Amino acid sequence: MHANVGDWIVVESVHLGGQRRQGQILRLEHPDGTPPYVVRWTEDDRETVFFPGPEAHIETADEHTARRSASHYG
Repeated sequence: MHANVGDWIVVESVHLGGQRRQGQILRLEHPDGTPPYVVRWTEDDRETVFFPGPEAHIETADEHTARRSASHYG
């Protein structure tokens, strides 16, 4: 997994009925964009160091904006 500052990390729930978590990547710990990442989570505005697991994926800032726009107008 590789990311850039400003990308979004999306974590799908592993439990039925669980919520998706998403947060914006604020800082990279490695110059090649590999984990861990410093993330600001949308649900509580906290910043954490995050090591993504298999239930997580990266959205670029453009992909995230497009997905949000589509969900508001779709």
